[in-house]
Amino acid sequence: MPALLRPILLILLLLGGAPSAFAQASRLDVILARGTVRVGLTGDYRPFSALNKETGHFEGLDVDMAGSLGQALGVKVEFVPTTWGSLLADLAAEKFDVGMGGISVTLERQKVAFFSMPLVRSGKAAIARCADKDRFATLADIDQPKVKVLTNPGGTNERFDRASLKAAQIVVVPSNTAVFDELVAGAGDVMITDSVEARLQQKLHHELCAIHPDQPFDFGELAYLLPRDPVLKAWIDQWLHISIETGGYATLTRKWLE
Repeated sequence: MPALLRPILLILLLLGGAPSAFAQASRLDVILARGTVRVGLTGDYRPFSALNKETGHFEGLDVDMAGSLGQALGVKVEFVPTTWGSLLADLAAEKFDVGMGGISVTLERQKVAFFSMPLVRSGKAAIARCADKDRFATLADIDQPKVKVLTNPGGTNERFDRASLKAAQIVVVPSNTAVFDELVAGAGDVMITDSVEARLQQKLHHELCAIHPDQPFDFGELAYLLPRDPVLKAWIDQWLHISIETGGYATLTRKWLE
């Protein structure tokens, strides 16, 4: 065999014999064929997603973004309720195609899933009744035996509390939508949550003050949760890139955050 033909033959053999990711249908193909994109939402994290109990419908920044996603795909949008504790299990069980609603990027989640490009830079910050805000400027101030720290179950807030606080009392409030009302009512002294939520909740509850949300305790980012499908991730990232560059995402952000 001429030496010139050997590299060509080797390439042909590799292409024919090696499994290719592109030979398998991606989740993107499944979504397009189904005509529906299923979006997982917890419905308890304003401003990203909240379940309106009166109408039974989801609303929020990522609900509007899901509508934009469906329009860009040319398919209908189906919202699938999930919880912070079952988020990864529901994704693995293919109950939804894309998880939205203010999901924190973590290395543990990255072990079993993909994330879209980051959308919000965040980090954990404290929020307390305004009369008490000077008491909780640092984690050391919070981590005291008589301090009650409220948290919602199953998400990064609870994990942060249990990893960072050794002396404080951690009180789990089953409903994420009720935890700030409980804080106002005095069921706890402080809560630690994403800085973007702390900023929003001080607008919704005038009794509460976010404590240095511009200098959070750690670094964090929020993104969309995806199955480990590189084709779907590439499409989602490109859609987000276009939405950011054309101002669509900024318009919705102003609607829900300002």
